[in-house]
Parts: sequence; structure tokens; C-alpha cells
Amino acid sequence: MSFSCPLCHAPLTRSEISYTCPKGHQFDMAKEGYVNLLPVQHKRSRDPGDSAEMMQARRAFLDAGHYLPLRETVAQMLDDSLGESSSAILDIGCGEGYYTARFAEVARKRGTLTFGLDVSKVAIRAAAKRYADVTFCVASSHRLPFDDASMDAVIRIYAPCKAEELARVVKPGGWVVTVTPGPRHLMELKGLIYDEVRLHAPHSEQLAGFSLKQEQSVAYEMTLKGEEATALLQMTPFAWRAKSEVWETLTAQSSFHCQTDFSIHFWQRED
Repeated sequence: MSFSCPLCHAPLTRSEISYTCPKGHQFDMAKEGYVNLLPVQHKRSRDPGDSAEMMQARRAFLDAGHYLPLRETVAQMLDDSLGESSSAILDIGCGEGYYTARFAEVARKRGTLTFGLDVSKVAIRAAAKRYADVTFCVASSHRLPFDDASMDAVIRIYAPCKAEELARVVKPGGWVVTVTPGPRHLMELKGLIYDEVRLHAPHSEQLAGFSLKQEQSVAYEMTLKGEEATALLQMTPFAWRAKSEVWETLTAQSSFHCQTDFSIHFWQRED
């Protein structure tokens, strides 16, 4: 099991320092062990994805264990669903690898390979340095560098991906796991930014070629220190709307109470 070429889709063969396809397209491995499969013509900006500052904030927040209940719930559901003969799983939008490493523990019991993919080079570099049991790549989630029907499960925590690509790479009977914000996710944080806080819309996603088999909510209250609250805000898509007073207010907090609300959905690929 290996990558496919992002330019011509032919299988890539790995050597000690690079991946090469039959047409001669070559992708060198970084010293940290990952490979960059995001050609310049597929980039939407010079350095897409999270910056080093954003990645470091996320790592500090996640390492403190604030999203541990979510990680463990998804890992247990994945453990219950994966077949014993599974060969490969993929974490899309894996960031610095916090969730991916846990999923790799589940996969390793079956001799299953784990891949992590993100568009951010700085995040993948950090992930590859820390988690040697996962094969990481910089790549677009809209052009997955994998063969058809090659994955037993794809995990997608907040990450975008075309349904057609998921249907293409997931094996018949395989799984797509999605995590999205539940209605009341981070309400207190949003209350500092918006005059009117609106609930997240109920889950309405449909994945063509898949059947929804299981759904579960994970919700609990966090008590955060000021620097943890600002790290959390930096991880959110609405951070850019926060005025300087909001950042200052959060930083000064000795304890900030904020609720989580995650929606987990398990989709099975139809035969």
C-alpha cells in the first residue's frame, strides 16, 4: 500500500529518499519522514493551511487533554467497526497528528497502516517528527493521493473533502467517520465575539454512495486557563472576527468555562 501520483495518478514506488511513478514524476521525502504531494499548480496560496503559530496553539491545547473525550470516543467506535483484515486507514486534515496517533494504535493491533494528510506543511512536519508509526503527507483533501478502493476507513474531523473522492478511495463496506460541531459547540466563546450567538445548524450532510450507520454526540464543559482559552480561539474559524479586547479578556481569565458539543457520524460505503 502506497501513494498514487498527484499528477498522473499512477502508483508511486518508494525508495529511501523519494517516491517515483512510472512516468518519472518524483517526490522527495523530507528529513522528518513525510512526503510533499501537493504540486504548486494545486496550491491556492503560497503556504496553504495552518501557520506555525496556529499549529503550536492547537498542539498545546490538545496536549492538555481538553478534547481527549472526543478522541477516545472516535477511537473506540473505529476499533468496533474496523475489520480484522483491514489494510489501511486515513486521517484527513490531520494537523499535527494528535488524533491520528491514537487511531494508529487502533490500526496497529490489526497490522493496518495509518496515513495522515494535511495541506499544511508546518503541521505535517511537526506530526512526522513526533509520530513515527504514521505515514504522513502534504496533499490536498480534494485530490487524495491514493488508489481507488484502497482505504478501509477515512476519518474527517472538521476537514473538507469531496464526497466523490471519499467514495473513490474507500473500499466497499469501508467507513467514513466525520466529526462536526454540534448545535451548542463553543457557545461561550462565540458569545464574546458575536452580538447574537446562533446555534450550529443540525447535521444535514449526505454522502453519496454511503449509508449512515451510527451517530453519537459528545458534549461536556471545559474549564480553561487564560492561555488555553486564547489557544482554543486561535483554532476556530471565527478567530479573525475577535477584536483585540476579546483576546485581552480571555488572556486575563483565571478560569474560563466553555462547553463542547461534537457530532460524530459513521458512514458505510455501499457495495
